[in-house]
Amino acid sequence: MIRVNGSDSDVRPGETLEAVLQRLDVPPQGRGVAVAVDGEVVPREQWGTYPLTDDARVEVLSAMQGG
Repeated sequence: MIRVNGSDSDVRPGETLEAVLQRLDVPPQGRGVAVAVDGEVVPREQWGTYPLTDDARVEVLSAMQGG
């Protein structure tokens, strides 16, 4: 089971981070987006080829403005 943002997901092992972003409607080229797998930030250049393993924990973070 792969967890995305703290919840169980239907993402399967072998899918890429880019596929996860598509499911979340997050544009992979969008500014202010970061992705971590098992607590390690994955560089944007690797999102299209980074395969997820079973039991991976994926966190998709977006920068927000405010005050």
